[in-house]
Amino acid sequence: MTAEPRRKDHAGHRARLKARFALEPLALADYEILELLLGYVLIRKDTKPLAKNLLKRFGSLRGVMDARQDELESVTGVGPGLSVFWRLLREFTARCEEGPVRKREELATPQAVAHMARRRLTGCPYEECWVALVDRGNRLLSWERLSRGTMEHVFILPRDVLETALRWRAWGIILVHNHPGGSTWPSQKDILLTSELRRLSPHMGVRFIDHVIVTEDACYSMTEDRLFR
Repeated sequence: MTAEPRRKDHAGHRARLKARFALEPLALADYEILELLLGYVLIRKDTKPLAKNLLKRFGSLRGVMDARQDELESVTGVGPGLSVFWRLLREFTARCEEGPVRKREELATPQAVAHMARRRLTGCPYEECWVALVDRGNRLLSWERLSRGTMEHVFILPRDVLETALRWRAWGIILVHNHPGGSTWPSQKDILLTSELRRLSPHMGVRFIDHVIVTEDACYSMTEDRLFR
């Protein structure tokens, strides 16, 4: 007998929240923005408690967005449907971040490369290796994942990188991979791979520009560090 009034109450609250958002988005608190977003999946539920719990658990809207799937699903109220929606939202955001670069804007610094990579790799519990292929003006031709590994290592052969570069007729290569553990320092295998690519690339008519290691809040450039002087 009481379920219907409660449903109408939170439906009315959501309508008022949407009206406030339409009038002035910045007037809404972070939990209210998250509450509205969750409401598009949990249509018949009061999403305020879940929004507040997610912010308490992950600290910020960015923290919620970057949370791993298993971390999200450990929060009471996050079911399979919401988990899939969150993966879709992250994919949408990642493609939006990549969008300007697809207009062939210049990747001029390791920080610019890391910013692009972080949308893909933040919160990823395992190492992944990606390659940015650029033209003579350091403008992006393609941004591709080469390999997915474990929490501590990703296996990649120089051939995999060079074949991809030749397929795109790229002028230059920027190799990128993440360290989920948080340290930006390259492993011995990272250094050996980079050294081999630097040796082989000129013979293939391709310039090896950099190998960038990305964490959630930092990046390391082997070229900027002059590791191969």
